[in-house]
Amino acid sequence: MIEKKITAANLETVPLPADLPREEWLHRLRHSTSHVMAQAVQELFPDTKLTIGPAIEDGFYYDFDSPHRFVPEDLRAIEDKMREIVQRNEPFLRSVHTKQEAAADFKRIGETFKLEILEAIPEETISYYHHGSFTDLCEGPHVDNTSKIRHFKLTKVAGSYWRGDEKREQLQRIYGTVWPTAQELEDYLKRMEEAKKRDHRELGPRLGLFTIQHDEAGSGFIYWMPRGAVVRKTIEDYLHRYLTARNYQFVYTPHVARIDLWKTSGHLDYYSENMYPPMNLENQPFQLKPMNCPGHILIYKSTLHSYRELPIRLSELGTVYRFERSGVLHGLMRVRGFTQDDAHVFCQPEQVESEVVDILHIITDILKTFGFSDYDIKLSTRPDKFSGTLVGWAHAENALQNALKKVGLDYTVDPGEGVFYGPKIDLKIKDCLGRAWQCSTVQVDFNNPARFSITYRDEKGGESQVFMIHRALLGSLERFFGILIEHYAGAFPVWLAPVQAIVLPISEKFNAYATETMGRLRRAGFRVEMDGGAEKVGAKIREATMQKIPYLLVVGAREAENKTVSVRTREGKDEGAITLENFSDLLKKQIDPIWDSVIPKA
Repeated sequence: MIEKKITAANLETVPLPADLPREEWLHRLRHSTSHVMAQAVQELFPDTKLTIGPAIEDGFYYDFDSPHRFVPEDLRAIEDKMREIVQRNEPFLRSVHTKQEAAADFKRIGETFKLEILEAIPEETISYYHHGSFTDLCEGPHVDNTSKIRHFKLTKVAGSYWRGDEKREQLQRIYGTVWPTAQELEDYLKRMEEAKKRDHRELGPRLGLFTIQHDEAGSGFIYWMPRGAVVRKTIEDYLHRYLTARNYQFVYTPHVARIDLWKTSGHLDYYSENMYPPMNLENQPFQLKPMNCPGHILIYKSTLHSYRELPIRLSELGTVYRFERSGVLHGLMRVRGFTQDDAHVFCQPEQVESEVVDILHIITDILKTFGFSDYDIKLSTRPDKFSGTLVGWAHAENALQNALKKVGLDYTVDPGEGVFYGPKIDLKIKDCLGRAWQCSTVQVDFNNPARFSITYRDEKGGESQVFMIHRALLGSLERFFGILIEHYAGAFPVWLAPVQAIVLPISEKFNAYATETMGRLRRAGFRVEMDGGAEKVGAKIREATMQKIPYLLVVGAREAENKTVSVRTREGKDEGAITLENFSDLLKKQIDPIWDSVIPKA
């Protein structure tokens, strides 16, 4: 066994600012807890090697290379060791070293992953952070003392790969969470327990919405099952009607293109590691599209345009393909093929602000329809490396900022975090558990208009470069569908539900009336099924409730005689016996306002 201890003479205390913002305090607390966890693991399992252990949203993790295979039962022992370390009341101390000194230290103690991290650091000096006998290569910052780490919980063990590369060493990742107070920890654990019940990866297949795992086809691709396809088609129909009513024109673009297109767009320079490799067709290299924008540009370029035609708004529910590493695939949230609700607005510079105002109104209106009205919004500004001119960037940033103010949306500025081709607005929706999900984005693009030389005939008869706005409303349909499943726990609102009602005859002799009832409701435009099996009606009710179907229509002798249905809700409420006409009206009151809202108010 290698002695893991590193000693340093130039230890210094790093003062903890008194007015530290909560988010920065939480980041320090979580980062510090990952160090304490790493120490606990190495004290319990001395042959373990360290890799990285960052703070993440709501917690932290550390990736380990260990001959011991961690199991959930190990987490309690590690937690107990962490509490022992915390009670030692040890300060976090910093020391500064040359890369050469650090390389000698980590080589001596056998921390080969730290040596690889060192090689990638451009600076000639680095820092360690120490508490007690434990030392880690780290930039910091941390809390001032281990005693600050009180309310924590290790949550799970997962697999990972070094550097996210499945060809490299397979590691073990231990996740945890930590909070300033016991109540915050308890509240978080309750939220996570509720999130587990809502996990779309469990609910989706069980409710017949989608499936993923098919060894014959490879991972990371979604197969929409009949009920899931109904929800998807409903979402697509809603978007199509809504946007058509607001002067968007729908287009379709190919799934593959010659590699030259991706050279012109810059994707091969900036995005090649996320693209599928080229395929040779008739001695020409083609590549699957990772984005829809070049195709929309080619459509715009196919015709000469005057300033009188602008803005031109092209929209597509376009499927794109990105090679995500297997280690980061996650249900519907991270996949290799997904459908983006893309649009690109081609406009004059002075039209940017008004177009962004309209887009923001559209985003908030549509998200509200799907049940989301709480957002986190960031405006990301010019990075150090950028395309375009300073004047163009200033114009675009002001336009985005003014649009946010005009719409009345609260936002924060994220300096220097814009993409190289333009500033952007990112909107994260918050679900019923308070979790934030990235969905909507609005981006101004200087790069592609210049690369593709897209222009319009201006008022003076000359050629002026078009401003181009990228926007996505829901983001990817797959990801948004996953969010919807978890937000509603699979119990979709009536207008979205794949099955809006199910007819349940109390015995097989009433199947004829049940079939007639189902047919009449289907002809009225509703999504209705029937369970005509031999099971008792109680079992049918339980199954339909488990399937999250909004309305259960029980029919027997009395209902057949009176031409009624006995209505129950999936929540268990008994609505009594009503006529089909009245039940149809009940559905319409919940469905029609959604579709009526697609027409802009005068």
